[in-house]
Amino acid sequence: MPIVAAPEQFNQEDLYFDLRPSLGLPVYLKCEGFNFAGSIKLKAAVSMVEAAERQGLLREDSILIESSSGNLGVALSMIAASRGYAFECVTDARCNLATRLMMEAMGSRVHVITEQHPERGLLGARLDYVRERCASDPRYVWLNQHANPNNWKAHYRTTAPAIARQFPDLDVLFVGAGTTGTLMGCARYFKKARPQTVIVAVDSVGSVTFGGPPGPRMIPGLGTGVRPRLLDESFVDHVVHVPEVETVQDCHHLSRAGFMFGGSTGTVIAGARRWLAEHHPAGPITAVAIAPDLGERYLDTLYQRNWVDAVYGPDVLDGLTADRQYTN
Repeated sequence: MPIVAAPEQFNQEDLYFDLRPSLGLPVYLKCEGFNFAGSIKLKAAVSMVEAAERQGLLREDSILIESSSGNLGVALSMIAASRGYAFECVTDARCNLATRLMMEAMGSRVHVITEQHPERGLLGARLDYVRERCASDPRYVWLNQHANPNNWKAHYRTTAPAIARQFPDLDVLFVGAGTTGTLMGCARYFKKARPQTVIVAVDSVGSVTFGGPPGPRMIPGLGTGVRPRLLDESFVDHVVHVPEVETVQDCHHLSRAGFMFGGSTGTVIAGARRWLAEHHPAGPITAVAIAPDLGERYLDTLYQRNWVDAVYGPDVLDGLTADRQYTN
Protein backbone atom coordinates (compact mmCIF):
# COMPACT_ATOMS: atom_id res chain seq x y z
CA MET A 1 0.00 0.00 0.00
CA PRO A 2 1.56 3.37 -1.02
CA ILE A 3 1.79 5.92 1.78
CA VAL A 4 2.55 9.56 0.97
CA ALA A 5 3.51 12.45 3.23
CA ALA A 6 3.07 15.21 0.62
CA PRO A 7 0.52 15.46 -2.22
CA GLU A 8 3.17 15.59 -4.96
CA GLN A 9 4.47 12.15 -3.92
CA PHE A 10 1.44 10.36 -5.39
CA ASN A 11 1.28 9.78 -9.14
CA GLN A 12 -0.19 6.82 -11.03
CA GLU A 13 2.48 6.22 -13.67
CA ASP A 14 1.50 2.95 -15.36
CA LEU A 15 -2.18 3.31 -16.29
CA TYR A 16 -3.06 2.94 -19.98
CA PHE A 17 -6.40 2.98 -21.77
CA ASP A 18 -6.86 0.92 -24.96
CA LEU A 19 -8.71 3.10 -27.48
CA ARG A 20 -9.67 0.20 -29.75
CA PRO A 21 -12.98 -0.77 -28.07
CA SER A 22 -14.32 2.80 -27.75
CA LEU A 23 -12.87 4.61 -30.78
CA GLY A 24 -11.43 1.86 -32.94
CA LEU A 25 -7.98 3.45 -32.76
CA PRO A 26 -4.93 1.17 -32.37
CA VAL A 27 -3.56 3.44 -29.65
CA TYR A 28 -2.82 3.06 -25.95
CA LEU A 29 -3.59 6.23 -24.03
CA LYS A 30 -1.18 6.94 -21.16
CA CYS A 31 -3.40 8.49 -18.48
CA GLU A 32 -1.53 11.24 -16.62
CA GLY A 33 -4.43 12.77 -14.70
CA PHE A 34 -4.44 10.42 -11.72
CA ASN A 35 -2.60 12.48 -9.12
CA PHE A 36 -3.70 15.16 -6.67
CA ALA A 37 -3.01 17.91 -9.22
CA GLY A 38 -5.10 16.15 -11.84
CA SER A 39 -2.66 16.45 -14.75
CA ILE A 40 0.77 15.70 -16.16
CA LYS A 41 1.84 19.21 -15.15
CA LEU A 42 2.58 17.93 -11.66
CA LYS A 43 5.85 16.45 -12.94
CA ALA A 44 7.10 19.71 -14.43
CA ALA A 45 5.96 21.68 -11.39
CA VAL A 46 7.86 19.45 -8.96
CA SER A 47 10.95 19.47 -11.16
CA MET A 48 11.04 23.26 -11.50
CA VAL A 49 10.31 24.00 -7.84
CA GLU A 50 12.91 21.55 -6.59
CA ALA A 51 15.52 22.97 -8.97
CA ALA A 52 14.75 26.49 -7.70
CA GLU A 53 15.15 25.25 -4.12
CA ARG A 54 18.50 23.64 -4.93
CA GLN A 55 19.67 26.88 -6.53
CA GLY A 56 18.71 28.88 -3.42
CA LEU A 57 16.15 30.98 -5.30
CA LEU A 58 13.29 30.29 -2.88
CA ARG A 59 13.10 31.72 0.64
CA GLU A 60 10.35 31.76 3.24
CA ASP A 61 9.02 35.09 1.95
CA SER A 62 9.26 34.15 -1.74
CA ILE A 63 6.22 34.39 -3.99
CA LEU A 64 6.12 31.92 -6.83
CA ILE A 65 4.61 33.38 -10.00
CA GLU A 66 3.79 31.64 -13.26
CA SER A 67 1.77 32.13 -16.42
CA SER A 68 -0.56 29.16 -16.89
CA SER A 69 -3.73 28.33 -18.77
CA GLY A 70 -4.73 26.14 -15.84
CA ASN A 71 -3.15 22.77 -15.16
CA LEU A 72 0.33 23.96 -14.19
CA GLY A 73 -1.31 26.59 -12.02
CA VAL A 74 -3.17 23.90 -10.10
CA ALA A 75 0.00 21.83 -9.72
CA LEU A 76 2.00 24.81 -8.45
CA SER A 77 -0.85 25.80 -6.11
CA MET A 78 -0.71 22.34 -4.59
CA ILE A 79 3.07 22.33 -4.20
CA ALA A 80 3.14 25.89 -2.84
CA ALA A 81 0.51 25.00 -0.26
CA SER A 82 2.39 21.83 0.71
CA ARG A 83 5.77 23.58 1.05
CA GLY A 84 4.62 26.87 2.53
CA TYR A 85 5.15 29.25 -0.40
CA ALA A 86 2.85 31.93 -1.72
CA PHE A 87 1.84 31.55 -5.36
CA GLU A 88 0.28 33.85 -7.95
CA CYS A 89 -1.05 32.35 -11.17
CA VAL A 90 -1.39 34.65 -14.17
CA THR A 91 -3.99 33.29 -16.55
CA ASP A 92 -6.65 34.55 -18.97
CA ALA A 93 -10.39 34.22 -19.52
CA ARG A 94 -10.02 30.83 -21.24
CA CYS A 95 -9.03 29.27 -17.91
CA ASN A 96 -11.94 27.17 -16.66
CA LEU A 97 -13.85 28.41 -13.62
CA ALA A 98 -13.30 25.12 -11.79
CA THR A 99 -9.56 25.47 -12.28
CA ARG A 100 -9.49 29.01 -10.91
CA LEU A 101 -11.57 27.98 -7.91
CA MET A 102 -9.23 25.05 -7.18
CA MET A 103 -6.20 27.34 -7.15
CA GLU A 104 -7.91 29.84 -4.88
CA ALA A 105 -9.08 27.06 -2.54
CA MET A 106 -5.42 26.12 -2.01
CA GLY A 107 -4.55 29.71 -1.08
CA SER A 108 -3.19 30.95 -4.39
CA ARG A 109 -3.85 34.34 -5.96
CA VAL A 110 -5.26 34.20 -9.50
CA HIS A 111 -4.83 37.17 -11.83
CA VAL A 112 -6.89 37.00 -15.03
CA ILE A 113 -5.62 38.87 -18.11
CA THR A 114 -8.48 40.14 -20.26
CA GLU A 115 -6.73 42.18 -22.98
CA GLN A 116 -4.33 40.47 -25.36
CA HIS A 117 -1.07 41.79 -26.71
CA PRO A 118 -1.60 43.09 -30.28
CA GLU A 119 1.05 40.76 -31.71
CA ARG A 120 1.67 38.03 -29.10
CA GLY A 121 -1.90 37.47 -27.99
CA LEU A 122 -3.08 36.57 -24.51
CA LEU A 123 0.06 34.60 -23.70
CA GLY A 124 2.22 37.60 -24.57
CA ALA A 125 0.11 39.80 -22.31
CA ARG A 126 0.37 37.26 -19.49
CA LEU A 127 4.15 37.07 -19.79
CA ASP A 128 4.44 40.87 -19.81
CA TYR A 129 2.45 41.01 -16.57
CA VAL A 130 4.72 38.41 -14.95
CA ARG A 131 7.83 40.39 -15.92
CA GLU A 132 6.32 43.57 -14.47
CA ARG A 133 5.54 41.86 -11.15
CA CYS A 134 9.08 40.43 -10.90
CA ALA A 135 10.62 43.83 -11.69
CA SER A 136 8.53 45.60 -9.06
CA ASP A 137 8.97 43.15 -6.15
CA PRO A 138 12.14 41.08 -5.50
CA ARG A 139 10.15 38.48 -3.58
CA TYR A 140 8.70 37.15 -6.84
CA VAL A 141 10.33 34.05 -8.33
CA TRP A 142 9.32 33.20 -11.90
CA LEU A 143 9.85 29.55 -12.82
CA ASN A 144 9.09 30.30 -16.51
CA GLN A 145 7.77 26.98 -17.76
CA HIS A 146 8.19 28.17 -21.37
CA ALA A 147 12.00 28.33 -21.11
CA ASN A 148 12.92 26.30 -18.02
CA PRO A 149 14.86 23.14 -19.00
CA ASN A 150 13.65 21.44 -15.82
CA ASN A 151 10.26 21.32 -17.54
CA TRP A 152 11.39 18.88 -20.23
CA LYS A 153 13.89 17.13 -17.95
CA ALA A 154 10.99 15.97 -15.75
CA HIS A 155 9.60 13.94 -18.65
CA TYR A 156 13.02 12.74 -19.78
CA ARG A 157 13.47 11.25 -16.30
CA THR A 158 9.95 9.92 -15.69
CA THR A 159 7.31 9.91 -18.46
CA ALA A 160 9.43 8.62 -21.34
CA PRO A 161 11.22 5.83 -19.42
CA ALA A 162 7.87 4.63 -18.05
CA ILE A 163 6.49 4.34 -21.60
CA ALA A 164 9.64 2.58 -22.80
CA ARG A 165 9.41 0.01 -20.00
CA GLN A 166 5.78 -0.76 -20.81
CA PHE A 167 6.22 -0.75 -24.60
CA PRO A 168 9.79 -1.77 -25.50
CA ASP A 169 8.84 -2.06 -29.19
CA LEU A 170 7.00 1.26 -29.46
CA ASP A 171 6.45 2.35 -33.06
CA VAL A 172 4.78 5.74 -32.64
CA LEU A 173 4.39 8.23 -29.77
CA PHE A 174 1.82 11.04 -29.97
CA VAL A 175 2.52 14.01 -27.69
CA GLY A 176 0.61 17.29 -27.42
CA ALA A 177 2.55 20.54 -27.77
CA GLY A 178 1.96 23.36 -25.29
CA THR A 179 5.11 24.65 -23.65
CA THR A 180 6.62 21.57 -25.39
CA GLY A 181 8.09 20.35 -22.10
CA THR A 182 6.44 16.91 -22.35
CA LEU A 183 7.18 16.74 -26.07
CA MET A 184 10.86 17.64 -25.74
CA GLY A 185 11.51 15.39 -22.75
CA CYS A 186 9.94 12.37 -24.43
CA ALA A 187 11.39 13.10 -27.87
CA ARG A 188 14.91 13.56 -26.54
CA TYR A 189 14.68 10.31 -24.58
CA PHE A 190 13.38 8.18 -27.45
CA LYS A 191 15.77 9.65 -30.01
CA LYS A 192 18.57 8.45 -27.75
CA ALA A 193 17.13 5.20 -26.37
CA ARG A 194 15.03 4.00 -29.32
CA PRO A 195 15.53 6.24 -32.38
CA GLN A 196 13.26 4.14 -34.61
CA THR A 197 10.22 5.33 -32.62
CA VAL A 198 8.33 7.95 -34.61
CA ILE A 199 7.62 11.12 -32.58
CA VAL A 200 4.42 12.90 -33.62
CA ALA A 201 3.73 16.33 -32.14
CA VAL A 202 0.06 17.31 -31.91
CA ASP A 203 -0.81 21.01 -31.96
CA SER A 204 -3.99 23.07 -32.19
CA VAL A 205 -5.02 24.99 -35.30
CA GLY A 206 -4.32 28.65 -34.53
CA SER A 207 -1.12 27.90 -32.60
CA VAL A 208 2.16 29.43 -33.79
CA THR A 209 4.39 26.80 -32.18
CA PHE A 210 5.39 25.14 -35.45
CA GLY A 211 5.16 28.23 -37.64
CA GLY A 212 1.43 28.17 -38.38
CA PRO A 213 -0.66 31.34 -38.61
CA PRO A 214 -2.14 32.61 -35.33
CA GLY A 215 -5.83 32.13 -34.80
CA PRO A 216 -8.46 32.02 -32.07
CA ARG A 217 -8.24 29.10 -29.64
CA MET A 218 -10.87 28.62 -26.95
CA ILE A 219 -9.69 25.41 -25.26
CA PRO A 220 -6.77 25.90 -22.85
CA GLY A 221 -3.80 23.58 -22.71
CA LEU A 222 -2.22 22.87 -26.07
CA GLY A 223 -1.08 25.47 -28.58
CA THR A 224 0.48 28.86 -27.95
CA GLY A 225 0.64 32.39 -29.27
CA VAL A 226 4.40 32.65 -28.64
CA ARG A 227 6.84 30.06 -29.96
CA PRO A 228 8.22 28.10 -26.97
CA ARG A 229 11.93 28.51 -26.31
CA LEU A 230 12.13 24.85 -25.27
CA LEU A 231 11.19 23.59 -28.73
CA ASP A 232 13.79 21.88 -30.90
CA GLU A 233 12.04 20.59 -34.02
CA SER A 234 14.97 18.34 -34.93
CA PHE A 235 13.65 15.82 -32.38
CA VAL A 236 10.16 15.74 -33.96
CA ASP A 237 9.31 13.55 -36.95
CA HIS A 238 5.79 14.76 -37.76
CA VAL A 239 3.45 17.56 -36.70
CA VAL A 240 -0.36 17.31 -36.82
CA HIS A 241 -2.61 20.36 -36.39
CA VAL A 242 -6.08 19.66 -35.01
CA PRO A 243 -9.13 21.94 -35.33
CA GLU A 244 -10.83 22.46 -31.97
CA VAL A 245 -14.07 21.06 -33.38
CA GLU A 246 -12.40 17.64 -33.59
CA THR A 247 -11.11 18.02 -30.04
CA VAL A 248 -14.66 18.57 -28.80
CA GLN A 249 -16.06 15.69 -30.82
CA ASP A 250 -13.50 13.16 -29.61
CA CYS A 251 -13.95 14.24 -25.99
CA HIS A 252 -17.71 13.70 -26.33
CA HIS A 253 -17.29 10.35 -28.07
CA LEU A 254 -15.21 9.15 -25.12
CA SER A 255 -17.61 10.59 -22.56
CA ARG A 256 -20.45 8.65 -24.21
CA ALA A 257 -18.34 5.54 -23.60
CA GLY A 258 -17.91 6.47 -19.93
CA PHE A 259 -14.47 8.15 -20.04
CA MET A 260 -14.04 11.84 -19.20
CA PHE A 261 -10.85 13.39 -20.53
CA GLY A 262 -9.77 17.00 -20.87
CA GLY A 263 -9.38 19.17 -23.94
CA SER A 264 -5.66 18.52 -24.31
CA THR A 265 -6.33 14.79 -24.36
CA GLY A 266 -9.08 15.17 -26.94
CA THR A 267 -6.68 17.10 -29.17
CA VAL A 268 -3.99 14.42 -28.89
CA ILE A 269 -6.48 11.67 -29.74
CA ALA A 270 -7.77 13.62 -32.74
CA GLY A 271 -4.19 14.14 -33.85
CA ALA A 272 -3.49 10.43 -33.58
CA ARG A 273 -6.59 9.72 -35.64
CA ARG A 274 -5.44 12.11 -38.37
CA TRP A 275 -1.88 10.76 -38.47
CA LEU A 276 -2.95 7.12 -38.53
CA ALA A 277 -5.40 7.76 -41.37
CA GLU A 278 -2.50 9.06 -43.47
CA HIS A 279 0.54 7.12 -42.29
CA HIS A 280 -0.66 3.85 -40.79
CA PRO A 281 1.70 1.13 -42.07
CA ALA A 282 0.62 -2.33 -43.12
CA GLY A 283 0.46 -4.84 -40.32
CA PRO A 284 0.25 -4.34 -36.55
CA ILE A 285 1.41 -1.14 -34.91
CA THR A 286 2.23 -0.23 -31.31
CA ALA A 287 1.25 3.35 -30.65
CA VAL A 288 0.95 5.38 -27.45
CA ALA A 289 -0.64 8.80 -26.95
CA ILE A 290 -0.12 10.84 -23.80
CA ALA A 291 -3.34 12.03 -22.11
CA PRO A 292 -2.37 15.08 -20.03
CA ASP A 293 -5.56 15.51 -18.02
CA LEU A 294 -9.07 14.41 -17.10
CA GLY A 295 -12.38 16.06 -17.96
CA GLU A 296 -13.97 17.36 -14.76
CA ARG A 297 -12.51 20.85 -15.15
CA TYR A 298 -14.12 21.20 -18.57
CA LEU A 299 -17.72 20.58 -17.50
CA ASP A 300 -18.68 24.24 -17.96
CA THR A 301 -17.00 24.54 -21.38
CA LEU A 302 -16.39 21.71 -23.85
CA TYR A 303 -18.81 19.35 -22.05
CA GLN A 304 -21.51 22.04 -21.83
CA ARG A 305 -23.83 21.89 -24.85
CA ASN A 306 -24.75 25.58 -24.82
CA TRP A 307 -21.07 26.61 -24.71
CA VAL A 308 -20.18 24.26 -27.58
CA ASP A 309 -23.12 25.48 -29.69
CA ALA A 310 -22.22 29.12 -29.07
CA VAL A 311 -18.52 28.71 -29.89
CA TYR A 312 -18.50 26.11 -32.69
CA GLY A 313 -22.07 25.95 -33.99
CA PRO A 314 -25.18 23.92 -33.17
CA ASP A 315 -24.33 20.91 -35.36
CA VAL A 316 -20.90 20.02 -33.93
CA LEU A 317 -22.26 17.38 -31.55
CA ASP A 318 -24.83 15.94 -33.93
CA GLY A 319 -24.48 12.25 -34.76
CA LEU A 320 -22.34 11.34 -31.77
CA THR A 321 -23.65 7.81 -31.87
CA ALA A 322 -22.46 7.39 -35.44
CA ASP A 323 -19.72 4.84 -36.05
CA ARG A 324 -16.30 6.52 -36.34
CA GLN A 325 -14.12 3.44 -36.31
CA TYR A 326 -10.55 3.47 -37.60
CA THR A 327 -10.13 0.91 -40.36
CA ASN A 328 -6.95 -1.15 -40.38
